[in-house]
Amino acid sequence: QAQLVESGGGSVQAGGSLTLSCTVPKDTYTPPYKPWLMGWFRQVPGNDREGVAAKLLGGSSFYGDSVKGRFTISGDNADNMLTLHMNNLKPEDTAVYYCAAASSVKTKWSTHTQYDRWGQGTQVTVSS
Repeated sequence: QAQLVESGGGSVQAGGSLTLSCTVPKDTYTPPYKPWLMGWFRQVPGNDREGVAAKLLGGSSFYGDSVKGRFTISGDNADNMLTLHMNNLKPEDTAVYYCAAASSVKTKWSTHTQYDRWGQGTQVTVSS
């Protein structure tokens, strides 16, 4: 069961733009879940999950080499919301995109195993 709620995604032609959004639902746990790091990953069949971008509670942002200059991550971890603006999309950006949250930071932002909550995934398809 997905623990994060994603929206956005879809199909677009190369050079186009899309925006993905992610929220952490409020829960009844005490203390409530508080992420320190939130990010986006993507995956195509047969490949490992790839880190796209992430944002620390303190504000620092990180990007994968393949998306630098084209994607922008924004939002506020304190509000448990995250947005990924994707510009100048390329066919190689086609993948299922997943939102992820980590309640503690253990290693490099792109190491997916440190994230303890995930969204259900949303398809992004870029045609040439």
